[in-house]
Amino acid sequence: MKRPRIIIAGVGLAALAAAGGITAASASGSTPTTSTSAASKNTAQATVRTASVTVAGKTETILVNSQGLPLYIYRPDTATRSLVTGGLAQLWPPLTSPAFVGAGVTGKVAVLKDVNGQQVTYNGHPLYTFADDHAGQVTGQGVQNFFVATPGIASITMSAGSTGPATPSVRSGGYGY
Repeated sequence: MKRPRIIIAGVGLAALAAAGGITAASASGSTPTTSTSAASKNTAQATVRTASVTVAGKTETILVNSQGLPLYIYRPDTATRSLVTGGLAQLWPPLTSPAFVGAGVTGKVAVLKDVNGQQVTYNGHPLYTFADDHAGQVTGQGVQNFFVATPGIASITMSAGSTGPATPSVRSGGYGY
């Protein structure tokens, strides 16, 4: 019963190719390298820092990991739970580490113990890399409801009495997610 997975993977690759966020190596059907995943699943101290990169044709300051890979948030996540698992987590590896440091950032860097282990968060947002990115290169912006994490992203909040998913808000600047 691998056929449904192949179809879903093909649709995902087609969507990435249409968005212009895919390399020839990925389009040829090769699997993502483990170096990107290994960079995200770091057993040493994880670093969250800022870098200036081009996002949608405009130079922006975003959050990156210690290897310079752009960090992303997933819009449906909550402050207490990552919804990125299975095949989605293979394309969008969670940034996990038992220890972390925020270098030159003003937001709160912490660890959330969830389905992905000890996942690093920024202002409550679980953080991810994208399997197709390289240091200083953003190719996953807006793909599959993932958006680059920016230093000014507001904390995920829950309205009083709400039991539904948390919704992120953005302070001035940023990407309106």
